[in-house]
Amino acid sequence: MKRAAAVAGSFYPGNAAELRRMIGLLVDPNREKVKARAVVCPHAGYIYSGAVAAAVYSSVELPETFVILAPAHRPQRPAFAIMTEGQWETPLGTVPVASPLAAAIQTKCPLMIVDPASHAPEHSLEVQIPFLQYFLKDISIVPINVSARAVFSQLREAGEAIAGAIRESGEDVLLVASTDMSHYISAARAKGLVETVMENDISMCGVLPTAAVMVAAQALGATRAELVAYTNSGEITGDDREVVAYAGLRLL
Repeated sequence: MKRAAAVAGSFYPGNAAELRRMIGLLVDPNREKVKARAVVCPHAGYIYSGAVAAAVYSSVELPETFVILAPAHRPQRPAFAIMTEGQWETPLGTVPVASPLAAAIQTKCPLMIVDPASHAPEHSLEVQIPFLQYFLKDISIVPINVSARAVFSQLREAGEAIAGAIRESGEDVLLVASTDMSHYISAARAKGLVETVMENDISMCGVLPTAAVMVAAQALGATRAELVAYTNSGEITGDDREVVAYAGLRLL
């Protein structure tokens, strides 16, 4: 089963050469990279949030396997929609699902339901993949969409299952949480959210996929989070009255 790119040509360039060029202008190939358990990256159009995502992926060592949790912007029946086989297509090529790891996660967490239809129109997971393809030729992913109705007990169960499956696999895996920080608030309020997190040493778990990734990362040994980059859409549009804020973090 091949999951076709849904937002190529809108959220990011649909032409491979143009897409690779755009990402190349955003990433920092000389940035020092650290070993991370997880990252938190935004999922807006690259013109708005691509610089933040690029900064995050430029700042960590990238393995060949990624477990990506993203929010479902449309209603979906399962708390967690997973794909355990198939391929994801972008203009930069196809990426296989890491089937053994995905199956192990599903076995450990019955809340994970195979539901390719939930993934078909969703942008929040797809937009992460071209960045990974830019850096690495051969990668595989475990794609998981998280329902807006998921409660914390379910997020904890999923996070613990993901951590357990990764640990038992012995593979080097990076967890990715796809999330924007806030939507259509003033730039001052959006910036204040990041400042509050930093000043009070608060774990970033305001959105559901991030909460599950936090549980998994902590179970795998992560002890702290670092803010890598922050911006908001007002930096592009020039309108600070209603912005979408984007932050990129790494969990070490």
